[in-house]
Amino acid sequence: MDKAVRVGIAMGSASDLEIMSAAAEVLDQAGIPFEITIVSAHRTPERLMQYGSKAHQRGLSVLIAGAGGAAHLPGMLASLTPLPVIGVPILSSNSLHGVDSILSILQMPGGVPVATVGLNNAKNAGLLALRILGVASSEIQQQQVQQLKEQSESVLKSLPNVERPRWANQIPIPQGIFSTTDSI
Repeated sequence: MDKAVRVGIAMGSASDLEIMSAAAEVLDQAGIPFEITIVSAHRTPERLMQYGSKAHQRGLSVLIAGAGGAAHLPGMLASLTPLPVIGVPILSSNSLHGVDSILSILQMPGGVPVATVGLNNAKNAGLLALRILGVASSEIQQQQVQQLKEQSESVLKSLPNVERPRWANQIPIPQGIFSTTDSI
């Protein structure tokens, strides 16, 4: 696989690293080279402008941006780059239970698209980045197919451990609903 850096992970401050490291772990496990840095939309606007406007020229394919509070980083990057931007709302110390971060990233104006994952869910941002890269790489796409298969097998293995509910004998339930051999 190509060893050029493909994904940029940016966060508003060092305190976001604990959350954003989940995206880095996903990319690392998939063997995708990435960079990780701090770019504050409010405290380092010149750095933001340079990072966002030059990302595609440096060979990046996807940006993942995590921010809390007012959470302007993902939208500002999306306004500067032709690359897909995945926003990770982060529950911060000055946050309104994360709702401010979610809405700041989710409610972008037309023409400034940001794909938004769940609160603190940088893992899904990493997985979404892999799926975006997989459009142009059968190797990466095949990794995702395998990951989905393993995820499904893990769930199916847990089915025998689920207790049959007491009410199951009181209402008609299709035969085999609690079986791992069912096909849907």
